[in-house]
Amino acid sequence: MAAPSDFKPIIVGFLCNWCCYGGADLCGVSRFQYPPYLRVIRLMCSGRVDLEFIFRAFAKKADGVFIGGCHLNDCHYNPEGNYDALGNSIVAKRIIAAVGVNPERLRLEWVSAGEGIRFAEVMNEFGAKIKSLGPLGSSEGREVADLQAGLEAATQLVPYFKLVERERFRVKPRTEEGYQKFFASPDFEPLFQELVLDKLTLGRIMGALRAGEGSGAGSAESVAQKLGLDTAEVARHLSLLSQQGMVKIDGSRVELVLVA
Repeated sequence: MAAPSDFKPIIVGFLCNWCCYGGADLCGVSRFQYPPYLRVIRLMCSGRVDLEFIFRAFAKKADGVFIGGCHLNDCHYNPEGNYDALGNSIVAKRIIAAVGVNPERLRLEWVSAGEGIRFAEVMNEFGAKIKSLGPLGSSEGREVADLQAGLEAATQLVPYFKLVERERFRVKPRTEEGYQKFFASPDFEPLFQELVLDKLTLGRIMGALRAGEGSGAGSAESVAQKLGLDTAEVARHLSLLSQQGMVKIDGSRVELVLVA
């Protein structure tokens, strides 16, 4: 779906105080031009950008989210805070894609305090990209309310995602090449599916059942259609939930089991 010509995107930008924010300030002082779509939130380090910040920004109908930090190996903290931002952005892209948000709406860039013109170039490029995608939900072909429900399910699981990252997604050595190799490895995909995506799907299914006409009931087909998932996948998860006593399956009808 083409974006309307008068569409003015809302881009939430989380900028590192020491580098990217300085680059943005230099960009303004130097009068380099870029679209006025960015809403800046200044943080002390790009590594402080929590997964929850990203999910909630999109849930509040931001059309794009930008994270700007110091160049790798030039962080003022740890000194590896921006590697945390790198890992978080990779995981966040996979999670928002799973709930139906185009991952191209999230962008991470390294910009130093002396790179005002680079900041302008990045924002011109990203602004044009988001403008071409249109308002949140338009390029995805999904209702914003459905995307918000998925993002809310993801937000509820952030503490669990953090635990998984800390215990199972440790990257050694902490280099750009190390991160690319780890997240592109054949062992990562099934691990991420099992520990993150399956957990997220279960949460989304439970949310859809709770919202089902106020009765907590539905069918595998109706839940799959609402969530944009394969019916067989939803049926598999419902079977697991049934074994755990979370839902009751009676023919094609599924009901939540309320636990006192």
